Amino acid sequence: MNQTAITVSERDYERIDALLDKTGDNVPGIRELRAELERSDVLPSEQMPVDVVTMNSTVVFENIATGKRFELALVYPHDMDANPGKVSILAPVGSALLGLAVDQTIQWQMPGGNALELRVLEVRDQPEARQR
Repeated sequence: MNQTAITVSERDYERIDALLDKTGDNVPGIRELRAELERSDVLPSEQMPVDVVTMNSTVVFENIATGKRFELALVYPHDMDANPGKVSILAPVGSALLGLAVDQTIQWQMPGGNALELRVLEVRDQPEARQR
């Protein structure tokens, strides 16, 4: 796993914790996501820095190994649809992005043993920032 400091809003923490309780530990990556939540700094939603990836944020990030850039919205599983511009919090990439700030990197263990290293380049849209 990694030790990059992450920040999560109270609302996201509560909703993701409830989702994990319903999902159980049989889904790959659930234990890692739970560990990330447990070590996160939790802030009231209105105090979230605007450069941190929260749920329903649109984030631009790169795969450091390949240099390939992506722009995705981080969503709950029930919000997934045929839109290729979304990633579920239960997907390894989604779990890795949660709580990262711009310019932070993270190494995330993928199912099968490979590691993924990501860097957040920009948070284009964050719900908490829109409410200010």
